[in-house]
Amino acid sequence: MALIDVLFGPFMDFGFMKRALAGSFALAAAAGPLGVFLVLRRMSLMGDAMAHAILPGVAVGFLTAGLSLSAMAIGGMITGLVVALLAGLVARLTPQREDASFAAFYLVSLGLGVLLVSLRGSNMDLIHVLFGTVLGLDDASLLLVTSSTTVTLVILALVFRPLVLECMDPIFLRTQGGRGSLVHMLFLFMLVITLVAGFQVLGTLMVVGIMMLPAASARFWVYSVGRQMLVAALLGMISAYLGLLFSYYYNVPASPAIILAAGAFYFLSITFGPQGGLLRAYSQWRARRRRMASLLEHDR
Repeated sequence: MALIDVLFGPFMDFGFMKRALAGSFALAAAAGPLGVFLVLRRMSLMGDAMAHAILPGVAVGFLTAGLSLSAMAIGGMITGLVVALLAGLVARLTPQREDASFAAFYLVSLGLGVLLVSLRGSNMDLIHVLFGTVLGLDDASLLLVTSSTTVTLVILALVFRPLVLECMDPIFLRTQGGRGSLVHMLFLFMLVITLVAGFQVLGTLMVVGIMMLPAASARFWVYSVGRQMLVAALLGMISAYLGLLFSYYYNVPASPAIILAAGAFYFLSITFGPQGGLLRAYSQWRARRRRMASLLEHDR
């Protein structure tokens, strides 16, 4: 009974812990699967770039309407989509690769966003935007996160096969009547709305962690894309639960605690994962050495 109280008591006794857990679970359900596709496309840093790309829009919404969730969300979505379009346009019209153009726009967006927030807000306002307020989620924030997750998962279900094909053979998909560009834009749209919803939970600096760390961990446990998406979402939810629990009992910030829990799962996956983990690679190396030794002994 005491163990149950320790593990579940904070979420049963306090409403703010329930909302934090619900919002984190909803965010992880969409962020993990999107992170899997970023890993497959070898564009893991693109999530970080897009997370910072929404900052100027969030800052403009903050300057015009204060801490209004709707204003900051709309502003973040607009700037995120504009940066995605501009980065893609630069990549197609110039020799520069898309990841490099995203990096350039993300650095400019980060500097502009921090400058705009600091013009009017205090240091606490800046911390709110950068690191989120997962323990201060209200009903409007929960509605935003759950709605964006629902939209993302529905679109993912509809374009799952074209997305996988674009990761494996993007040139072929682009030859099929322009479907490649449509699928790519839909993916960027899902990425933007998830990051916009996630900044309220974990902040613009931390939200990419719940997207990339579970996705990178899932690669070491299962092989197929569909299973990686499920494992990534599950690991993100477990990380959110453990991070919130650690934050409650040890009085540490919740957002970094969640990301550190996801980081711990990543290092465990690197070590023990059956799909290329260090222990698996070591055992395979030992087996090859034994086979080579037996063959040499047989030749003698």
